[in-house]
Amino acid sequence: MIKIIITICMILISSILSAQSEVTTIEVEVTNIANDEGQVLVGLYNSEEQWLKKVFKGAFGKIENGKSTVKFTGVPSGIYAISVFHDKDNDGKLDTLFGIPTEDTGSSNDAPSNFGPPKWSVAKFEVAEENLKQIINL
Repeated sequence: MIKIIITICMILISSILSAQSEVTTIEVEVTNIANDEGQVLVGLYNSEEQWLKKVFKGAFGKIENGKSTVKFTGVPSGIYAISVFHDKDNDGKLDTLFGIPTEDTGSSNDAPSNFGPPKWSVAKFEVAEENLKQIINL
């Protein structure tokens, strides 16, 4: 009976330690920002279905010398993509004209937005156990 209890405890401890090691920090560095006006909005997405619709985690970044850096902590292992835009007028919304963004945008893996929004299949990346950094050029 003691051996069974010890075995169960070891399994529980192992699963807790394993779950703790499966979270990471994603640092997002946005570069080539036209000016230091406004802010940068960064969205982290965790599925193709939610891509550019509903963020998993979001952050605001202060711009200094044409750069901004934000961090997402406690991100579980999985597949993600990032979308950013330069909110020049600080209104918290991406400004568009006839559906075309008038504020600079970017995505992870520098996924292009030619003739429509960037594709999830190009922007996605894998988050494993280690911390990682994504650099996005506007």
